[in-house]
Amino acid sequence: MRIESSVTAISWIPEDAIEEMPKLPFELGVARYDEPPPEHLEEGDLERLRAGDRFREANRLSAWIDVEDGKIVSHGYEGTGLVGSSLINRGVAEITIPAAVFEVLRQEPDVQEGGVRFVQTVGGRAGFPAPRRSVGGQFFRIHSANAWTTLALTIRTDGSSEHQLVGASTFPRHWIYDRDGNLTAKSGTIDFKAWYAGTHGERTPWGDEDSDAFVTAAESALEREISRELMAGQQIPERRSLDPGETLVEQGAPGSELYLVLDGVLAVEIDGDEVAEIGPGAVVGEKALLEGGARTATLRAQTRCRIGVIPGDLIDLQELEDLAATRRA
Repeated sequence: MRIESSVTAISWIPEDAIEEMPKLPFELGVARYDEPPPEHLEEGDLERLRAGDRFREANRLSAWIDVEDGKIVSHGYEGTGLVGSSLINRGVAEITIPAAVFEVLRQEPDVQEGGVRFVQTVGGRAGFPAPRRSVGGQFFRIHSANAWTTLALTIRTDGSSEHQLVGASTFPRHWIYDRDGNLTAKSGTIDFKAWYAGTHGERTPWGDEDSDAFVTAAESALEREISRELMAGQQIPERRSLDPGETLVEQGAPGSELYLVLDGVLAVEIDGDEVAEIGPGAVVGEKALLEGGARTATLRAQTRCRIGVIPGDLIDLQELEDLAATRRA
C-alpha cells in the first residue's frame, strides 16, 4: 500500500517589511510588495501564483512510502521548488527579471520505526541588483541576498503524517500549508536588516548554515480579512516597535485601541501565567472594547515586534464579537 503526503511553504514580501534605503524603490512604485497568498491551495495554484509574480519562492515537499504487512518496503521524494521573478516598473512598461534558482537540497530519508522523515530545502536569489556593504564593511555586494525554506515531512505506516518548518531565511515571510492545502502556520519574525547584510555564501544551506525558524499558528480567516482591509485602506495611523520583554498592554489597564501584529511574536499572560502566543496577522485587544474597557491579559513581546495601532471605532461591533468568538474557539 502506498501512502503519500505533502507540505508546502510560500515565501512572500508583506507590505512595510523592508527598512531604510532598500525601501525606496517600493515607496516610489518601482518595486512592489506581494499580495498575501491564498488561505487555501488547490491543484495548480503554485504555478498560477508564480506566473502572477505573487511569491518569492515556494517549497513543495511531497513524498511517499510503500507499506507491506505493516513494514516499510520502499520510499521516495516528489515535489518541487519554484522561485518567482521580479517585476520592475519602468513607467511605461514592466520588466521581468528572472531569479537565480538554487539546487533543491534533499536529505537522505530517515527510516524510523513506523515511518520515514523527509527533509527538503528550496531557495534562490532575486534577479535585480541590491548594492550594499558586506559584513565588516570592506566590500560591496551587488547580488540580492538569498531566501529559502527547509521543510520536514514524516509519513507513518498508519497513514498519518506531520510536517515542520525546520529552517528558513529571516526574510521574507513564510506561510506553511498542510497536505490538504490549508494554511496552518507561518514564520513569526522578519529580520530584514540581518538578511539584507549577511545572508549569502556559506551562511546558507548551500554553504554550511541554516537558520532556525520561529513558527506560530496561523491566525483566523476573520483576522486575515480585517488586516487586509486595514492595510489596503491605509487605516493604521500609528506603529509601535517593541523589543523582547517589553509590554504592549497590561492586564487590568484601561484600553480603547486594537492592535495588528505586523511582525514578531507576543506572549499572552493571564494572572502571570503564559497561556498563548500570537504571531503576525493577529488582531488583538478586542475584549477590552467588549467587556468594559479593561485589558483582560498582558501582551508581552517574545521577539522584536512591529505593531499597528488601530482606533477601536474602525471595527464595527459585530466584527469585534466575531473576533472574540474565534479566540474562544
